[in-house]
Amino acid sequence: MKLRILLPFGTFLEATPVSRIVAESLSGSFGILPNRLDCVAALVAGILCYDTVAGARSYVAVDAGTLIKTGDAVVVAVRHASAGHDLASVTRQIAAEFRQYASDQQQERRASAQLDQAVLARLAEISHGT
Repeated sequence: MKLRILLPFGTFLEATPVSRIVAESLSGSFGILPNRLDCVAALVAGILCYDTVAGARSYVAVDAGTLIKTGDAVVVAVRHASAGHDLASVTRQIAAEFRQYASDQQQERRASAQLDQAVLARLAEISHGT
């Protein structure tokens, strides 16, 4: 099988040949083998794992999205993804991304509060000046 993971801005991963894929849907985990019938599944945020024909296993943390299997092609479309060859490295990547996201959010809130204060100060100046 050919696995492609797509993000909004481009292709995140292409793996071929893949012998097995395990993903998480709204109904729970499910596996895809090469001879499985074509299908579409809504994915939840979680870990997608796949095995190559050579026997290597890889893990991809994915956000909610869609998986489509047609013939020997499996396409996964998600908003965010992080890949690794073991669960520990994927976990570290996700933790680092969450910390960075939280820091970015805090900086945005601080900048927004400063902007609000500047606007209110300017409005007070204008109202007292007239």
